[in-house]
Amino acid sequence: MLLWAALTAPVVSVDRLGLNEPRSAGQQLTGVAVLATAVTLRRPHPLPAFLLTATLGLATAPSLFTLAYGPAFAVLALLLGRRADRARTALIGFGAIAVAGTVKIAVRGVDPTVEWAVLMATLVFGAVFPWLAGRYWRQGRELAAAGWARADQLEREQRIVADRARLRERARIAQDMHDSLGHELSLIAVRAGALQVAPDLPDPHREAAADLRAAASQATDRLHTIIGLLREEGDEQAPLAPAGESVAALVARATESGMRITYVDEEGRPEADGDPVRRELTEGTVHRVVQEALTNAAKHAPGAHVTITVTRDGPATATTVTVTNSSNKGGSSDAPALALPPGSRSGLRALRARVDDLDGTLEAGPHGDGFRVTARLPARGVAPRPAAPRLTEARRRTALGFGAAVATGALLVGGTFAWYAYTRTHSVLTPADYARLRVGEPRAEIERVLPDRTVADPPLERAPIPPPRGADCAYYRSSGELFTSVAHFRLCFESGGQARLLDKAVIPTAQDQQNRERAR
Repeated sequence: MLLWAALTAPVVSVDRLGLNEPRSAGQQLTGVAVLATAVTLRRPHPLPAFLLTATLGLATAPSLFTLAYGPAFAVLALLLGRRADRARTALIGFGAIAVAGTVKIAVRGVDPTVEWAVLMATLVFGAVFPWLAGRYWRQGRELAAAGWARADQLEREQRIVADRARLRERARIAQDMHDSLGHELSLIAVRAGALQVAPDLPDPHREAAADLRAAASQATDRLHTIIGLLREEGDEQAPLAPAGESVAALVARATESGMRITYVDEEGRPEADGDPVRRELTEGTVHRVVQEALTNAAKHAPGAHVTITVTRDGPATATTVTVTNSSNKGGSSDAPALALPPGSRSGLRALRARVDDLDGTLEAGPHGDGFRVTARLPARGVAPRPAAPRLTEARRRTALGFGAAVATGALLVGGTFAWYAYTRTHSVLTPADYARLRVGEPRAEIERVLPDRTVADPPLERAPIPPPRGADCAYYRSSGELFTSVAHFRLCFESGGQARLLDKAVIPTAQDQQNRERAR
């Protein structure tokens, strides 16, 4: 009811304020009833409701520009964009209004330039712009609703992720236990192997050392099997915290256990001005690479010589660690060969995932008659690629669309107003010049005081008397005022070369005509 009251207020007020051509009470009641129907249909059928108001505007003025129904036309166009799902139906409606208005202007037989330009400008500013604003409003509400739904979904997913994170953490701890205990058991096996080949060891003790070595190897394999059940395949990286000891200390413990190791640290520790968190993660990963390589060497190539090279180029470049072991041909010939199962390479896979997290590279494979592991860790991670500016791009396209519509409408309105002002101001015959004209004067003399243009759409229905039969009549405005109703002058001439003025008459404004009728 409030919307209907607001839309009908201009219908009943513009006539009384003298801003519109007077209409009968029946016409006003019809307009009010049609607006009530349009307001009722605005939710279930927004397009028919909009077309009803457009019909009122076209019925009142061919150019669609009316002060009485213009506000209702714009408001229902806004609601059309807010309620309608498809843009195609609205565009078809706009096209139908443009065609209907163009046809009505064409059949009137007057100068169509101004009225058609006003029709297009009214359609752009009074319909297209509000419709676009309504669609933007609709999209904003849909995006807000989708955002809240997405927030609820993320909250649920966060709870699931937290549960999965606890399981992953258990798997990571299990993996670390496997790596650390496996390394220690491998060193025990190496020490037992060294004890087994000692020349001064009695045979019973030698057999016990062999059993100890076999038991350590079997324990390593059993530990790997148990931990493999707990660890998720393809899981995320293990914890990135350092092992708590330096690479040099790790190498020293392995050497004490009987492994033959050459350790080279070319540049010492990294510079202090690097990122401390990044440096700590790098040191932990270097320790982990060396530990895994030594474990594999002790398990698969016992007695082999291992070379470890660590190169730190400072915080601005990278850290490279290389662990190379030869075959066990260089070991004691008396060392019995153990039947070890082939490795599952799960330790290398976990190690590769950890190196990848630091944007590094890991290479592992045969080298000569042995095996080599090389890890390169950059000092700084690769900067993440910025997300595609979808929202910014959408806003830019929306701004460009509105800008193009504004420019088009401004050109139409500016051109229309310029043409309207030109035609109105160049078709003015002043009342003083009109009063000096006498019936019977030659047309050639009268044309000296006439303006350049004549009125293309004179108010013929308000003429006091019909023009003489067969006369050539021209119409002029009495004032150059714009957007107001003014009196018109009618001059009728004889047909032929020596035409004379047959008749002249004043066509009053609609308000003056009503006042005269009331006075009678």
